[in-house]
Amino acid sequence: MTLEEFTLNLEKELEEVEVGTLNPDTVYRDLKNWSSMYALIIIAFIDFNFNIILNSKELKETSTIRELYNLVKSKSV
Repeated sequence: MTLEEFTLNLEKELEEVEVGTLNPDTVYRDLKNWSSMYALIIIAFIDFNFNIILNSKELKETSTIRELYNLVKSKSV
């Protein structure tokens, strides 16, 4: 999955985010409706699509969608 596909697919998972508004450099924790529920959705999205379990510490170490993608890619090696 490319970074662009990752961004688009993640965007679709976050129900209250309008498709086409996120980009790889979006700070996902700055989203208008950011909550712990979004964090769980992101963790589930990565588990389902990549079979990788992120813990809360790993998630907190990223800010942008690009950083999140790079973390997933580094763990999938």
